[in-house]
Amino acid sequence: QVQLVESGGGLVQTGGSLRLACAASGRTFSSYAMGWFRQAPGKEREIVAAVSRGGARTYYANSVKGRFTISRDNAQNVVLLQMNSLQPEDTAVYYCAGTLTTVSDYVLDLKRYAYWGQGTQVTVSS
Repeated sequence: QVQLVESGGGLVQTGGSLRLACAASGRTFSSYAMGWFRQAPGKEREIVAAVSRGGARTYYANSVKGRFTISRDNAQNVVLLQMNSLQPEDTAVYYCAGTLTTVSDYVLDLKRYAYWGQGTQVTVSS
């Protein structure tokens, strides 16, 4: 099992930046593909970015491509989401999630993620 704790959310103006961090417990963090999801009020939870177990493969939703960067440090048991050029439509609760996998690829299906953090609020003011 892995426990996930997000940090780094907050209020930022349009065009600003934030870096979210997700700290994971456990000794097998490198066996988990990781993802960042977000959920805005009245909307479904959606994937933002995902990274493979070793960090070599990454995925970005079209809406954040070129602005967000996902990375991980398996030695430190942390996954990061660097968010630049933030827009009001990026406002949401952001969740870190993990799924145990044997393949060296990212996972996009929300239903496959068994472990979730508590979420951190990101608000972008216009």
